[in-house]
Amino acid sequence: MKIIIRDTYEDMSRQAAHDLIETVQLSDKPLFCPASGDTPVGLYKELVHLHQQQKFDSSNWLFVGLDEWVGMNENDEGSCRYSLNDQLFYPLKIADDKICFFDGRAKDLTNECDRIENFIQQHGGIDVAVLGLGMNGHVGMNEPDTSPSLRSHIATLDPITQQVGQKYFKKQQQLSEGITLGIATLLESKHIFLLVSSKRKAAIVKKVIEGDINEEVPASLLRNHQNLKIYLDTDAAEIIQH
Repeated sequence: MKIIIRDTYEDMSRQAAHDLIETVQLSDKPLFCPASGDTPVGLYKELVHLHQQQKFDSSNWLFVGLDEWVGMNENDEGSCRYSLNDQLFYPLKIADDKICFFDGRAKDLTNECDRIENFIQQHGGIDVAVLGLGMNGHVGMNEPDTSPSLRSHIATLDPITQQVGQKYFKKQQQLSEGITLGIATLLESKHIFLLVSSKRKAAIVKKVIEGDINEEVPASLLRNHQNLKIYLDTDAAEIIQH
């Protein structure tokens, strides 16, 4: 585990973006798993900025989705795919056939899980997974007390996740379930970047980094990964020892 602390959210995002490009270039045809949510947005902005300056070539990149709200897909404003289309896929001009993403509107969600897992296996595993951290310690939609042996699965969402998730939508939504890569799948990634910012996440950051490794705090399970980098701004790092 390597902890990288920067003074501001913007500095943290820039550092993560540059490290991501450097890491992805280790693979001929990299598979990148980007999280949606507020925290990775700065990283994606920096990627788009660098791409516009022709600092890197993403034409050989492949993408796999981390998670999606059950009952939604890219046609639903506020969905995970809709947000990533806006922040990353469209600005980088990523062709649709380079993206494999959960369809939360699919009739057979178990089949969706199998489809995503097969895509990952067919392309040699995830090279880099970029993750955010929930207030309750979740990553993706792996909620507290989720078994770390699970692969892609349908998740019952914690009340905190249901409540916080409303911020992505203009009107109240039913957010009772999600479909997500499991901890077991994420731990097979070659590299994991966990990004966290703001004072309100400081307490959960301390649990993730300094607390027990257990499924009550799903993100703590990532500490078992040999290539985990945790990116924090000074606010998020406020109460950890460093």
